[in-house]
Amino acid sequence: METSGGATALAPDHATLYMETPVPSSSRRITLKDLAARLDISTATVSNAFNRPDQLSPALRDRILREAKAIGYSGPDAKARSLRTGRSRIIAVILAESLTYSLNDAVASELLSGIAEVLDAHGHTLLLVSGRQHSNRIPDSASMADGFIVYGLMPNLTMLANLPPQRPLVAVDFEFEDCPTVHVDNEKASYAIACHALTVLPQRPAVIGLRLTEQACNGRITAEYRLLAAEYTITRHRLIGFRRAFVERGIDPAQVPIWNVEENTFTTCVPVIKEILDLPKDQRPDLLLCMSDRIALTVLTLAEQRGLRIPEDMRITGFDGIAEGQYRAPHLTTVRQDSVAKGRFAASMILGKEPMAPHWLKTELIIGETCP
Repeated sequence: METSGGATALAPDHATLYMETPVPSSSRRITLKDLAARLDISTATVSNAFNRPDQLSPALRDRILREAKAIGYSGPDAKARSLRTGRSRIIAVILAESLTYSLNDAVASELLSGIAEVLDAHGHTLLLVSGRQHSNRIPDSASMADGFIVYGLMPNLTMLANLPPQRPLVAVDFEFEDCPTVHVDNEKASYAIACHALTVLPQRPAVIGLRLTEQACNGRITAEYRLLAAEYTITRHRLIGFRRAFVERGIDPAQVPIWNVEENTFTTCVPVIKEILDLPKDQRPDLLLCMSDRIALTVLTLAEQRGLRIPEDMRITGFDGIAEGQYRAPHLTTVRQDSVAKGRFAASMILGKEPMAPHWLKTELIIGETCP
């Protein structure tokens, strides 16, 4: 296009028009509509970039987020959106243990990873709440959550009773009223690994459990301790599986000693395991069925420190299938459960992507060198 002076002027292209869109005055808050106008796209598309990223191509979402950052738009106002839609796009995960424990525990962290993966893909925020820290009620930050995933061996039932009744809840690794659950078949898996271990009959079998008793017990379970009911802790199901295998092999379960560990950490396991390993040789178990890999690995470490040969002097089994048990030698005989998949499924249920019904994941028996 020529001007009156004969000079050629470039026709304004789309990029030129885009750059000329005025930046909103700094005296007012930049809105989603402002960003949509600058990009010449719908407000719904901008909203999806922040809330439903799976609905957009990576290139378009990246373009929207880069421009949002350039003009100082931090995203839709969560409180306003919650008031408008009745949804916060927050999913709260209530943990039976402390946050520190849950993030450091291999099984719990894998489960949380699976949950986060699904929530990220669908534009939801993950909020972690410790049942130990909040003994009576959920914090205000969690009260606006769209749904709750509750995980752990012994969740805080008082807190759960005070959750908003109209919000969906999924229970993982425990039973709670009529709520849908995500589990592995702990009894079946424990029975399978005990049957394998008992193909060579031991002289002195023993069990190391995890939070089996009503009263606190970090040591041998004696007559004054009462076992928790199976609905309160999945490890009770594991004990049932062990005992069924004992009976089938002609071993009286009442004659098999049980030690209990209160928390699945190295520090808590050590005094219990020292008590077992320091027994006289003719009383020390020659087979230990452990209800977690962390317990079994602690046994293995302390046994090696005492010069015990594994599996010649003592055979050991675990439960969980954490990576540590498979990359150190001797490799641990264990039951592998896919905790990441468990987290994915729980998150899919709470988002309505899977039916709200009981779901059982398969386990795998891994034959390692600690109990060949």
